[in-house]
Amino acid sequence: MEEEGEDVKLLGAWPSPFSYRVLWGLKLKGISFQYEEEDLARKSSALLRYNPVHRKIPVLVHGEKPIAESTVILEYIEEAWPQKNDHPLLPQDPLERAEARFWTKFVEDKNPTFFRYFRSTGVDQEQATEEAKQVLKAIEDYAELQIGKEGKKFFGGGTIGITDLTLGWISWWLKAMEEAVGVKLLMETTDEAEEGPFPNLSRWMKNFREDPVIRDNLPDFDDLVLYFKRLRHNFIATSD
Repeated sequence: MEEEGEDVKLLGAWPSPFSYRVLWGLKLKGISFQYEEEDLARKSSALLRYNPVHRKIPVLVHGEKPIAESTVILEYIEEAWPQKNDHPLLPQDPLERAEARFWTKFVEDKNPTFFRYFRSTGVDQEQATEEAKQVLKAIEDYAELQIGKEGKKFFGGGTIGITDLTLGWISWWLKAMEEAVGVKLLMETTDEAEEGPFPNLSRWMKNFREDPVIRDNLPDFDDLVLYFKRLRHNFIATSD
């Protein structure tokens, strides 16, 4: 529980969806915090001090005690501020909580698949694209059950939970990656009468982006596309 005099800081970087997961979680819970932007090319002494093992963002600093790894931080937020239960990030039911943790881990474990899609070319990219579509199909099947058949707005039910926050990057960052790569994965549709290959996932993405906390805390899309184009160019140049 936050006590008087304890500061809450978030060390993050604007292109990082992992930073935004934590930022969204803090804002949804109504927790005041100070955001410190990190230059990933020149890591600050604070970042190296607070996360000496991985030297990565995001890092949440609560009363000068650091917590690293975005999903670990989200669970910490839920447990450290039990009085902020107007917006729980995890379900109260043990089975539902276990299910949320399962899908959170599933998404985390599959991140390298999308990274291969982003940085590869030729035959390697064709294979990575198919693997990424299989991951999206698995999420679509879960979305069909949660969003489609049960009529929920989010994977967390009526409000955004940890599974939604973990998947949130797909609704914005993956779309920017598609623009940079030039190969579509999502094929998201805006016309409800015209369903794409992932209709329930598309419905969830729309709901997620329209939430005021999410909508008001997204990086500029054009800046993100430019960032990914430069990053992809560097990956391809160094692999030749």
